[in-house]
Amino acid sequence: MDSLAGSTQGFYEEADNRRKRMRLIIALGLIALVLAIAWYAFSASKGGGAAAGDGAAGTAASAPTVTVMVPGMQSVQVAISVNGTIAARREMPVGVAGEGGQVVSVLVEPGQWVGAGQTLAVIDRSVQAQQAASLAASIRVAQADADLAEAELKRAEALVSRGFISKADMDRKRATRDAAQARVRVAQAQYREAVARNGRLNIVAPAAGLVLTRQVEPGQIVGAGSGVLFRMAKGGEMEMLAQMAEADLQRVSVGTRATVTPVGTDLQIAGQVWQESPVINPDTRQGTVRIALPYSAALRPGGFADARLVAGTGQAPLLPESAVQSGPEGNFVLIVDKSNQVQRRAVKVGTVTDGGVSIASGLTGNERVVVLAGAFLNPGDKVKPVVQKSPQ
Repeated sequence: MDSLAGSTQGFYEEADNRRKRMRLIIALGLIALVLAIAWYAFSASKGGGAAAGDGAAGTAASAPTVTVMVPGMQSVQVAISVNGTIAARREMPVGVAGEGGQVVSVLVEPGQWVGAGQTLAVIDRSVQAQQAASLAASIRVAQADADLAEAELKRAEALVSRGFISKADMDRKRATRDAAQARVRVAQAQYREAVARNGRLNIVAPAAGLVLTRQVEPGQIVGAGSGVLFRMAKGGEMEMLAQMAEADLQRVSVGTRATVTPVGTDLQIAGQVWQESPVINPDTRQGTVRIALPYSAALRPGGFADARLVAGTGQAPLLPESAVQSGPEGNFVLIVDKSNQVQRRAVKVGTVTDGGVSIASGLTGNERVVVLAGAFLNPGDKVKPVVQKSPQ
């Protein structure tokens, strides 16, 4: 029994020792965990401060290098941009010149070139032709009467010396002869008048040019009150009616060169001012300038076009095309201020030449303008400017 009791007591003591060792191990583990957490928090705090300092230094060191230029002022052509409508320079309305009648056929279509006197439409002349034939016959009748009167007068002159015919009879025969000859001339004049009227029945082109519109069809009855049947552009010459501000109008004169671009095309048609408006519209403060243009299939009367007029020379900044950008609000450039920060500046573009783009307004010429990589910069960005020479 004592042996059994001793064994039982030893068993409980060993179990108690195991529990104590387990508690010690757990306590040591918790202490180690707390120390590890504290060390990690301290390291993270220190590392974050260092990283923030490194980031600030990196931002200052990562400012991009951009190429800028100070354009100054250079002598450039002064261009004025205007817009307006296209029209025939000399428009010719063609109507009925004669007494009119029924249209038999129309010989031309809009867009066709015609010569001076060319028939545009044929009018029925069956009745007029018979009248002309009747007048031609009356000439022959009158001529026969005149020939008979002339023969009788000659026979009477042969007998008057013999005393068979009195002087009074001779005067009557001469009068009869003269009246017969006069009737011949009257008949001839009436016939020529009929031929001339018949010649004016057809509708013909008053001069060579381009047919613009046609307002007549076969079978139509036309007359003096029919109005305009065809419209033509004399010689095919066109013009642009450009509206200009009063101040710009003072800078333009007859002969000023212009480049016209019809809407919807990339064509550049050369022309020149041939007439200036002598008056200014008091409501719009604008005047009209007429720009003469050669014929082009892209020029359609009534259409819209833009024009650029070269009005002499002036002083303006000149930039390469890469420096000028465009947006919804218009053209602009990027400049670098005294703090080396990017600023946006709205500009108005003038003449575009092989040497660059002139700036009509928005710059004084003393700014540092970003030449390249402007599309990758935003207002407020810090940059390192590198100045290059302005174009000559």
